[in-house]
Amino acid sequence: MKIAVVVQRYGQAINGGAELHARYIAEHLARHAEVEVLTTCATDYVTWRNELPSGVDEINGVPVRRFRVKRERDPRVFGRRSDRVFERSHSLGDELHWLDAEGPTSPSLIDHLTTQGDRYDYCLFFSYRYYHAYHGVRATAARAILVPTAERDAAIGLTMFQPIFRGVRALMYNSHEERTMIQAVSGNIEVPNVVVGIGSDVPQNPQPARFRRKYEISGPFAVYVGRLDKNKGCPELFEFFQGYLHDPSGSLTLVLIGDSILPVPAHPRIRHLGFLDDTDKFDAMAAADLLIMPSYFESLSMVALEAWALGRPVLANGKCDVLKGQSIRSNAGLYYETYAEFREALRAIEHNQWLSTALGRNGRQFFREHYSWPVIERKYLDMFARLSGEPAGARMDPLPGWLERRRQNLPAAEEVLAALPKGPSPGERRNSAVTAVTETRADSVPTPSPGTAARRESRPRPGSSSRHRTPHGRGYGRSRGSGGPAR
Repeated sequence: MKIAVVVQRYGQAINGGAELHARYIAEHLARHAEVEVLTTCATDYVTWRNELPSGVDEINGVPVRRFRVKRERDPRVFGRRSDRVFERSHSLGDELHWLDAEGPTSPSLIDHLTTQGDRYDYCLFFSYRYYHAYHGVRATAARAILVPTAERDAAIGLTMFQPIFRGVRALMYNSHEERTMIQAVSGNIEVPNVVVGIGSDVPQNPQPARFRRKYEISGPFAVYVGRLDKNKGCPELFEFFQGYLHDPSGSLTLVLIGDSILPVPAHPRIRHLGFLDDTDKFDAMAAADLLIMPSYFESLSMVALEAWALGRPVLANGKCDVLKGQSIRSNAGLYYETYAEFREALRAIEHNQWLSTALGRNGRQFFREHYSWPVIERKYLDMFARLSGEPAGARMDPLPGWLERRRQNLPAAEEVLAALPKGPSPGERRNSAVTAVTETRADSVPTPSPGTAARRESRPRPGSSSRHRTPHGRGYGRSRGSGGPAR
């Protein structure tokens, strides 16, 4: 069996988001099949500048075939086209222009799929919203499997993607929330699918004491791992944690791991360590009392899964459906929406050791049952086996003609997004006594049930209800090693 993994960027130095997801899957499937990666020569997701040579390379034993990007992204053009399709009625032609402006525009990659696609049994396309996935799926529909990595942002409301979701052979979803959202927007319930997610190579024996010695951290701390960025919810995290610092009973420090494009508050209990390699990152997570995940936009939080694999509880932004759903299904995290909820949940984890230990234990089991590599690999292999015994499903809807593409009859994508179902989706939830027991074990601190937030005040902190929007999508809340760019 020969598999093509098709993704916008690829390489060991590209250390986050869907690109890391694609590399992990390519390397693990290579143990079971012949795998070739098809990608571009770009390394920067902002410019899509050609920085690597075209042709065939090899990374960790997997052949990688690179194709040039036709032109770099012009952020002004992309911004104008985003405003048009996201905020106003528009045409299918406008959406296609938006896709072309977003990039990475690589006609040579699509030509290769068109002429050579039948060399592969299946083509795995990562990230639905990019040029390579949209046109590549159309070129290889009979063997196309889509890993959408979709977030709850306006791009999901573009009409052009609905035939893609309906016309592929199968979809490999990251979360139950992603599946619910895509099925609601496209009506693709009959397309074969499975919620898979992604594994991670978490070390068996991290060294928390080594991290504390190296970075001279002695007391309890919460850790954030990822890019320090507005779209990751970091300004709100800074605001909320500075509010917590006024609590005389609190002793947590906030340790930030990752590259920053934001100013970090100057406070002795807020430590920004910058980029860390994997060894230091996993040591830090093992040493932490909890992980805080403040992002509004995720298709899957890989860093939350890693924290659970290490037996650490997670405090997540409940305004992100995926994070909230993961916390509920795992019974291993608390979530918040306001400052009051953030403060009470943080206090609960800090002061109730029984709760913290139970959440961490649940998280470790949740990771083992759903995200260990044997589980992930088996889901892909089972899907390949299923498809090999079934005829191709619905035919891909053809693109309309020239005149129809110019009709200004499509709704603003943000209007479509607003009408989609919200909240965590049903999924297999771990059975645990934690929820029931914690309600009666509040010895000294009010303790919210796992997966819920303490609601002691109704008035949010200033800024907690601000509108967040990202025209680019922001990946996984995950940064390989340091919290570098999530794309």
